[in-house]
Amino acid sequence: MFQVIASVWALLLGMTLIMIGNGMQATLMGVRGAIEGFGTLELSIITSGYFLGFLVGSRLAPELIRRVGHVRVFAALGSFLSAGLIAFPVLTDPISWTVIRVVIGFCLSGVYVTAESWLNNAATNQTRGKVLSLYMVAQMAGLIVAQGMMNLGEAAGYFLFVIPSILVSLSFAPILLSVTPTPAFESTKPMSLRQLYDHSPLASVGILLLGGVFAAQFGMASVYGAAAGLSVPQITGFVAAIFVGSMVWQFPVGWLSDRMDRRLLILGMAAIGAVSTVIGLFAGVQFETLLVLAFVMGGVANPLYALFIAYTNDSLEAEDMAAASGGLIFAYGVGAIAGPIIMGQVMELVGPEGFWLFSAVIFVAITLYATWRMTRRPAVPVDETGSYLGVLPTSSPVAVEAAQEWYVEQAEDAAEAAEAAADHSARR
Repeated sequence: MFQVIASVWALLLGMTLIMIGNGMQATLMGVRGAIEGFGTLELSIITSGYFLGFLVGSRLAPELIRRVGHVRVFAALGSFLSAGLIAFPVLTDPISWTVIRVVIGFCLSGVYVTAESWLNNAATNQTRGKVLSLYMVAQMAGLIVAQGMMNLGEAAGYFLFVIPSILVSLSFAPILLSVTPTPAFESTKPMSLRQLYDHSPLASVGILLLGGVFAAQFGMASVYGAAAGLSVPQITGFVAAIFVGSMVWQFPVGWLSDRMDRRLLILGMAAIGAVSTVIGLFAGVQFETLLVLAFVMGGVANPLYALFIAYTNDSLEAEDMAAASGGLIFAYGVGAIAGPIIMGQVMELVGPEGFWLFSAVIFVAITLYATWRMTRRPAVPVDETGSYLGVLPTSSPVAVEAAQEWYVEQAEDAAEAAEAAADHSARR
């Protein structure tokens, strides 16, 4: 493990700094937006702008890399990203913030694609799983640390916007000084949504719905906190609890995923999410209760993303996995764009409790659909399923495709081990 860390520590450090900056600006939108007098619906559109930019960037970044190379794309997008972060307190109107968020989403997507391609290039078949796991931990750690750094200044001023801009600028140094340009990669053409649905209806519908929940958690949790009257330390604690839950729950979910019917696990996770959000709808705003509910909600939603990917792989041939990942990411992106806007409208109608109501409806829908799908198709035997790897929704298609490579490698290793065991048994 230490050898693996030594080979990629600079990339992980740089990406952690970027995630701290990204996490701070996501929370700042809700807190500072409330100070500026933006409405809930306006803030929801601003939140959706990020995911629109991210989805477009995930499609265009590979072409940019093929044209001008990894280093130039990374440096250019990083510069725009740093400038966008510092522009928020200067251009304080909803339209400007929406445009800036689209730009930031586009730039971050391109930065992730570039950095993750370097990361995947640095990994070997033997270390890819560990490298990706370390990367996911670094991402979550950055988002959690970001919430603590929100308490270093006043949201009404400039200081909290300067910090993420500085961190993003500093992140370039360890990354660019530690890597060599990799050849422009060939991006895989995504599988059509119709083909994806034919292979895995549950994952296709589930990941579309889940996109709305994650986008709401990532961008609208701070909007909810401000609307509910929480203080800034309480808002950041609430958001941090979501990401702590996401990181902690990955391990038991991954362990269970490799040992039981994944549809049943999806159903159970969604049902837990439904119960926690229904409780949130009626529990009021007692801070300690909110922390527990946030921990559970985040712990359910984020591992479900990786669970849907692993479940999809169970019904695919190895050569189709990369294409399927592109289709899943697109479906997820559509849900992530629509989710905050719908939640914003619900919150406009019913108040802050709309945050919990929207999430509860989504989790109930996933639960009911998973229940129905279990009656339509037999389960894949556990010993024929692939391994689970905790890919996060904050990753680009490159990390998801790298995870798919790892799935294939694990399946090939398992097949070789079974063949070797059979040969040994026959010789005896």
